[in-house]
Amino acid sequence: MPDFDTGLALLALWAVLGYLLGSIPFGMVLAKAMNLGNLREIGSGNIGATNVLRTGSKGAAAATLLLDGGKGAVAVLLARAVTGEDAAQLAGLLAFLGHCYPVWLGFKGGKGVATFLGLMLALAWPVGVACCLTWLAAAALKRISSFAAIAAAASSTLWMNLLGHGQAVVLGAILTLLIFWRHRENIARLKAGTEPKIGQK
Repeated sequence: MPDFDTGLALLALWAVLGYLLGSIPFGMVLAKAMNLGNLREIGSGNIGATNVLRTGSKGAAAATLLLDGGKGAVAVLLARAVTGEDAAQLAGLLAFLGHCYPVWLGFKGGKGVATFLGLMLALAWPVGVACCLTWLAAAALKRISSFAAIAAAASSTLWMNLLGHGQAVVLGAILTLLIFWRHRENIARLKAGTEPKIGQK
C-alpha cells in the first residue's frame, strides 16, 4: 500500500509540474519583451507561434515555436528520467493542457500544436519526426497552418502503430481529439474556404 500511495503521489506531482510548465505563455512573453504588441489584439488573438508570426517577426515566431515545443519535451523527459513512462505520458498530457488552458491567462491559451509536436518527439522520437514531417507536407500542400496541425495530429496514432510505439496510442488519441476540439473554429473556416494561409494577417 505505501508503494501504491507513493506512485499515485508521484503521478499527481508530475501532473502539476507538467501543467505549470506547459502553462508558461512564451508567445505572450516574447511579444511583450520584443515590443511586438498585445497578441490578444493581433490576428486570431492566439498566443502561439502562428499568431506571433502575424506580428511580422519571424525570429519571435521561431523562438515561440521552439519554446512551446520545448516545454512539452522537457515535461516528458524529466518525468521519464525521474519516475518512469507512465509519469512521462501524464506530464506530457498536462503540459499540453497547460498550454491550451493556462491558469495565468484565465484558461485561454493556445491550440497546442508546437507543444504536441515537442512532447511527441520526446515521447517517441520516430513518431515525433513522422508527425513533424506530416505537418511540413500538409503545410507545403495547403499553406494553411491549421490544416497541417490537424493532419499531424490525426496521423499520430497511425505512426505510433506503424513505428512500434503502441504503448502511447491512447495518449495520442486523446491529444488528437483535443487538437481537433481546439481547432473547431478553424475546421469550420476550412470547410467554408475562409481559413487564412500561413503568414497572412
